[in-house]
Amino acid sequence: MSFFEVDARLQALSDKALANVQDMFANIEAVTEYNQQKVLSAFIRHKVSESHFAATTGYGYGDRGRDVLEEVFADIMGAEDALVRHSILCGTHAITLSLFGVLRPGDTLLAATGTPYDTLIGVIGADKPSSGSLTEYGVGYREVALIDGKPDLNGIITALREDPSIRMVHIQRSRGYDLRPSLSVADIEEIVKTVRSVREDVIIFTDNCYGEFVEKCEPTAVGVDLMAGSLIKNPGGGIAENGGYICGRRDLVEQCSYRMTTPGLGREVGASLGHNRTLFMGLFHAPHVVGEALKTAVYAASLFELLGYTCSPSSQEKRADIIQAICLENAEALIAFCQGIQSGAPVDAFVTPEPWDMPGYDNQVIMAAGAFTLGSSIELSADAPLRDPFAVYMQGGLNFHSGKIGILLAAQKMLHNNLLHI
Repeated sequence: MSFFEVDARLQALSDKALANVQDMFANIEAVTEYNQQKVLSAFIRHKVSESHFAATTGYGYGDRGRDVLEEVFADIMGAEDALVRHSILCGTHAITLSLFGVLRPGDTLLAATGTPYDTLIGVIGADKPSSGSLTEYGVGYREVALIDGKPDLNGIITALREDPSIRMVHIQRSRGYDLRPSLSVADIEEIVKTVRSVREDVIIFTDNCYGEFVEKCEPTAVGVDLMAGSLIKNPGGGIAENGGYICGRRDLVEQCSYRMTTPGLGREVGASLGHNRTLFMGLFHAPHVVGEALKTAVYAASLFELLGYTCSPSSQEKRADIIQAICLENAEALIAFCQGIQSGAPVDAFVTPEPWDMPGYDNQVIMAAGAFTLGSSIELSADAPLRDPFAVYMQGGLNFHSGKIGILLAAQKMLHNNLLHI
């Protein structure tokens, strides 16, 4: 029985696409199993119990569940310490807390992987003045451009030698709205070694959004000092309703906690308000859900390659995050793809997404996301700025089977609009 109308030619291509990526699926399953065991062992080691799910209110003093969650999270990430809070609003907020928590007037932030993601431009404020930015607080900024999509290690060395005010090196793991390859943990380790060959005192920070549980270890396990991300992406497992995390060296996490709340109070305040259960449960489910998202991405690349499109990464490439970019070549195809994804969502499938002037972006952006948690990108979503090469950036998929039909409906919408040729 078929519940959705999909052209028979697309169905046939889908079967072929799936057959072409069985080896990739097997590799994903192996990493998923490893990470699931890692998470389970951490839960057991830290004696997670029903009592840790109890809600606290007010100041939140003595919230044992909150504290144990942070111990478990740090253990899983290979870090000394962690802040895992529903009050951290998003990934950009977690990154901002990290930057403001550590950097001081007169320091310089070095972006080692080119220009950061769009929403950080206002936080930095170097080329685009904004109230409350790092620049306004006297923090300098410089960046090292990528070379053919890869970090310029010699450029990083030169910048560190030229500028003694550099206090932090910023690494963005994911591609953002760019076609450059996302960075693997091994790539990040190479940057760490490069930085350490010149300066031991520099703090190495990684924006780890979209990368958690894609590989068997995280950047903090290979020398990164501080790392941040969002709980409505990978580590929330599609269950966390909001939140973000910061983890890394204990002294740096402590500094960030003073920015998160107030100096002197730090991490000791912050009532959990009943969120502990979903944060624990989301973290437990995260390795499996990330595996499903990866399979959805690999399948999408395989199908659209058969349809003649350039995909990054390709269906046969090793993955460093859950994002799949597909170059759709024109605005009409990009819009149709996103509308097709929306039509296969469990929530708001009847909505038709259109491009709009989204705060923090220089181009109009279209977003398709029919999610149980608003804006959750571990659930199947697709979005992009309307600019050349009109690449759509797809991420998520709580389970592969629903993700697969979402991809097919995107292709079907393009076919229906005479934008796809089979």
